[in-house]
Amino acid sequence: MTTLVLDGGLSTHLERLGADLSDDLWSARLLLEQPELIRQAHADYFTAGADVAITASYQATIPGFMRRGLGAAQAEALIRLSVVLAGQARDQAGRGLVAASVGPYGAFLANGAEYTGDYDLDEDGLYSWHLPRWEILATAGADLLACETIPSYPEARALARLLERTPGVKAWVSFSCRDGERLNDGTPIREAAALFSGNPQVVAVGANCTAPRHIPGLIACLSGGLPVVVYPNSGESWDAGHRRWLGLADPVEFGQAAKEWQLAGASLIGGCCRTTPEHITQIRAHLS
Repeated sequence: MTTLVLDGGLSTHLERLGADLSDDLWSARLLLEQPELIRQAHADYFTAGADVAITASYQATIPGFMRRGLGAAQAEALIRLSVVLAGQARDQAGRGLVAASVGPYGAFLANGAEYTGDYDLDEDGLYSWHLPRWEILATAGADLLACETIPSYPEARALARLLERTPGVKAWVSFSCRDGERLNDGTPIREAAALFSGNPQVVAVGANCTAPRHIPGLIACLSGGLPVVVYPNSGESWDAGHRRWLGLADPVEFGQAAKEWQLAGASLIGGCCRTTPEHITQIRAHLS
């Protein structure tokens, strides 16, 4: 199978372009205030060698925008805009795919719950919470949905039910993991991935927003099933108390690791938090 290169950290690059993302809406705020900057970030990733742009809808939700005083119709328009902007960058580049980001419930909570799976909703509640945005993104013109940073088994089950509801939609499902075997809530990734086994709507399963050192073990757990998608963070650690990242990650080393992930069996490879167009350039160079 041909290896596809995904983009890198959208918010990371937006901050480098001068955006202030210091609120609960994170990059989704720019859909309202600076959409042209989002388009530029997508374009930069295509220039760097990405085959896939992941939209700025990770934290874009109807309740999140309404919490900021917008109406439901305005919120829906902004969620659809995230797909339009990525599509415009793709068209400018003359190639590539658009994956509409379906971020976890924890991203809406903005309290780090996507790294623990510690939610106040059960599976039915998560299904109901995801449904409005899912239906918007499923009809917004993206090539597929990127269900990403999913930390818990109940949320994975809710997403499986949403896929059943929209049989024409393609998606990948990517979990956030605590180690080389388990989701952040402790569920073995093999068990969570089994929810999607044999589903023709699911193009890949894997992990993102996870430390690079855990990726080889996770790929091994997923071998023999669906194609594997991996786009870990840079390996830096988040200091929640001081709201800052600690450590450094070298793009060349990231590219070298990406080649190892490819050889181990991953066929969709990119970067998540704290990765940049330079990381994607190195991934492209090493995979080529």
